[in-house]
Amino acid sequence: MNDSVQLKIYFTGVGGQGTLLASRVLGEAAMTAGYAVLVSETHGMAQRGGVVTSTVIIGALASPIISPGEADIVVSFEALEAFRALSRCHSQTVVITNTAAIIPYSVAIGQAHYPAVERLMELIAPQVGQLLTLGAETLAQQAGSSLAVNMVLLGALAQTGRLPFPGKIIAGVIATRTPPKHVDTNLRAFQLGQEAIARQVPPRKLKTA
Repeated sequence: MNDSVQLKIYFTGVGGQGTLLASRVLGEAAMTAGYAVLVSETHGMAQRGGVVTSTVIIGALASPIISPGEADIVVSFEALEAFRALSRCHSQTVVITNTAAIIPYSVAIGQAHYPAVERLMELIAPQVGQLLTLGAETLAQQAGSSLAVNMVLLGALAQTGRLPFPGKIIAGVIATRTPPKHVDTNLRAFQLGQEAIARQVPPRKLKTA
């Protein structure tokens, strides 16, 4: 096992978006690459559209918990959840977020207000090291399924170069661990996520321990 790398990744989204599957795929990819890994999940109110979070800790770390200010990377499946995850971030955190808004019930019935997505991004950007945004739902639909948002975001994460292993390892796990009838769509979604981030950030040399 290669334990010299220490990376804390925080996933956040809404029930039904595939947040937990994304963290499990990433965790298995890390193990395949030879790293120690801890994966933790908080299901919350997943069945009712509530917030769902998970963490992936890669390297020699004893706890799966990411305390406030400790996340190296935040992957958000929804715009407002990215803003809510700011407490987990520090000044060098990389935030990758879907710009789609999922309107909570309280907003739908007029009891609350959903902020403009552009304003949310403006508030996040100066507080973190890097903010990367993409329309993951649109890309998932292009791949063949609106349910492939999680694969789009995994592709985006892989393309940042922040992981200590290449994206092809994640793609390999997707190919072997997702239902056969969804593999082609999931791999296409993963590729589209990579391409979306490749247009935003320059190539980054993979760090190896």
